[in-house]
Amino acid sequence: MAFSRFMVKKQVATIQQESQSGELKRSLSAANLISLGIGCIIGTGIFVMTGQAAALYAGPAIIISFLLTGMCCAFCAMCYAELASMLPVSGSAYSYAYASLGELVAWIMGWLMLLEYGIAGSTVAVGWSGYLVSFLKDFGIVIPPEWTAATGSTITLASGATIKAIFNLPAFLGLMGVTTLLVLGVKESATVNNVIVFIKLTVIVLFIAFGLFYISPANWHPFIPENTGEYGHFGWSGIMRGAGYIFFAYVGFEAVSTAAQEAKNPQRDVPIGILGSLIICTILYILVSLVLTGIVKYDTLNVPDPIAVAVDAIHLPWLAFVVKIGAICGLSSVMLVLMYGQTRIFYTMARDGLLPAVFSKIHPKFQTPWVNTILVGIISGIVAGMTPIDDLGDLVNLGTLMAFTIICFTVLYLRIKEPNLPRPFKVPYPKITPVLGMLCCAALISTLWGTFVALIPYFALGFLIYFGYGQRHSKLRII
Repeated sequence: MAFSRFMVKKQVATIQQESQSGELKRSLSAANLISLGIGCIIGTGIFVMTGQAAALYAGPAIIISFLLTGMCCAFCAMCYAELASMLPVSGSAYSYAYASLGELVAWIMGWLMLLEYGIAGSTVAVGWSGYLVSFLKDFGIVIPPEWTAATGSTITLASGATIKAIFNLPAFLGLMGVTTLLVLGVKESATVNNVIVFIKLTVIVLFIAFGLFYISPANWHPFIPENTGEYGHFGWSGIMRGAGYIFFAYVGFEAVSTAAQEAKNPQRDVPIGILGSLIICTILYILVSLVLTGIVKYDTLNVPDPIAVAVDAIHLPWLAFVVKIGAICGLSSVMLVLMYGQTRIFYTMARDGLLPAVFSKIHPKFQTPWVNTILVGIISGIVAGMTPIDDLGDLVNLGTLMAFTIICFTVLYLRIKEPNLPRPFKVPYPKITPVLGMLCCAALISTLWGTFVALIPYFALGFLIYFGYGQRHSKLRII
């Protein structure tokens, strides 16, 4: 079989036609899409990763890390916005790669994004479980510890005794709740997400507003701690390592593009959703980092709940209570959006024939891809319940950066190959912006190079599925 078989591309006109004839219900407005992006971006990044990145890599200069990451994301977001306005379909980078680089690359992108969203959702669920258990404990509701951690983990009790964990039940149940919402319908899910986003934004604004009065400028010195001699451990290399580490926090704006086929006016609303959510969240990240490292010394923030630590330091019990509520709500919406994005990529790949058609089956009443949503929910829930996911954030970051690189290249490719296509949103300086996006992604990928090894078994499985099933059932197969 000729190699060109695997480079077959889906025509842009075909993708645009699919967007008009899809079975998914168009019910999302620009405001819904901005909220969707904020719902995913504001969560783990603020409530967990900000403190850890400051403590381990960048110190108070984590603010610079966020600026660098935000700049990189801005280049990529504009490329996403142009493609989403041209190709308003589910599938995000998978669909865009299909139009520019061919089926094999599209499969790799889709397979990578399924892992990216799945691991991210499971990771967030574990964090959500921790905050929930702590919150319930404040009210005297104690979940047996063996049911609050990954299978086989060692738990040290207050008495000093140790036990082995059985399963992280709260994490599993949290993902099952999100799965139920997504099966019932995207509009209903978006409504719940809007409420959650309002709550957590209120909490974050309260933290910033009250925290400003408790900042000690001495905590910002040294602003860039001296490098310890190890790459990525403070100094400028630490700032870059911190930028790579927190990239996970920005995946939410990418999730907006997966909702293109359910947007009321995708050509206009999706770019607004992508850029609007990115701008709002970047500002909030920088302000929270500024306040957080100003209230407490950066080296005390390597904890799962850094904002709670900062609030405890200023002795405002009511605000600590509110922060826990905000964290639970914030991580809930992140789980919702991550699982939403994963199910829509799954749906699109199945509709193209690369995965079994049952995964693109739409529920007759709820108009959602219910089979793949349930499967994704169960698998993600089991992973969250059984696996201690400590270092997989880097794996998510790597997958995201690779996807963003493909997106930037796709914009360049289509500008050359299809210069006359209607582009409701156009990337400014189209010969420069995508290149800057790719260079920024490459710089951050270089800080995560060792993570590539962890992808080998997963990609081996992906190639087996593609060559054993996908390429034989592809709707674009060459006869």
